[in-house]
Amino acid sequence: MTMILDGKGLAQKLRVKVKAEVEGLTSGGRRAPHLAAILVGEDGASKTYVRSKERDCEFVGFESSVHRLPETTSEQDLLDLINSINNNDDIDGLIVQLPLPKHINSEKVTEAISPFIDVDGFHTNSVGRLTKGEDTFISATPFGIIMMLENYGIETSGKHCVVIGRSNIVGRPMSILMSRNDYPGNCTVTLCHSRTKNLKDFTLQADIVIAALGWPDFLKEDMVKKGAVVIDVGITRVDADNERGYVLKGDVDFEALKDKTSAITPVPGGVGPMTRYGLLFNTLKSYKQKMQL
Repeated sequence: MTMILDGKGLAQKLRVKVKAEVEGLTSGGRRAPHLAAILVGEDGASKTYVRSKERDCEFVGFESSVHRLPETTSEQDLLDLINSINNNDDIDGLIVQLPLPKHINSEKVTEAISPFIDVDGFHTNSVGRLTKGEDTFISATPFGIIMMLENYGIETSGKHCVVIGRSNIVGRPMSILMSRNDYPGNCTVTLCHSRTKNLKDFTLQADIVIAALGWPDFLKEDMVKKGAVVIDVGITRVDADNERGYVLKGDVDFEALKDKTSAITPVPGGVGPMTRYGLLFNTLKSYKQKMQL
């Protein structure tokens, strides 16, 4: 029987543990951890995601602040705001919600965030330390996937893992984590992307497939061998004739694959909630480092 990897339920259990830890810290007179976010523009998905992060912070007892800026905000004004947050000792984590308006250089913005509060794990310092196997802030989505594999006891050692997608946010760090000498890890990893020829030949060999390319229903039933583990990172709004006007689709044809796999994540309710947990974990980690706990 296929195991449905319930990221929503698991994230809630892990948030309860964070909540208990924060209560223990604040009851002793310490301030609460503080996560700050910057949202530029009116992207609907970004606004929804930031609101979810605010609710998560409220649940676990974090302080949270959101700087909502207009689409016309200049790159320099955004960099100045980031610098002021970097220098605020009472803020433990900072995220700048992507995507940013086209006139703003996302790479420059990412690099402007202090590595000490880079809870998204996008800074070159964080990525470099991850590559070397050193302690760092792991990007929230890859971290959430690792936590999911660990908590569900998915065997990874010696397995062939195929990662579809080579973004700096998910694909590349995921390939590093799955090949590291640790658990979860110790996989033989193949990193596929838009230029990979005969991609199906690779996915059919995979014991674990991690799809992160943003193409709804891309991974079909005939592309996965029986008993494989499938992790669906994608989440895309697809137009639909319903009250919201859209449905959320992952990169995996869930209905076609759910009875063929040994374990699979749903969309929504799979990787997404674990990504949000990853931000809480990293913020608490930053707080502990700052407070020398």
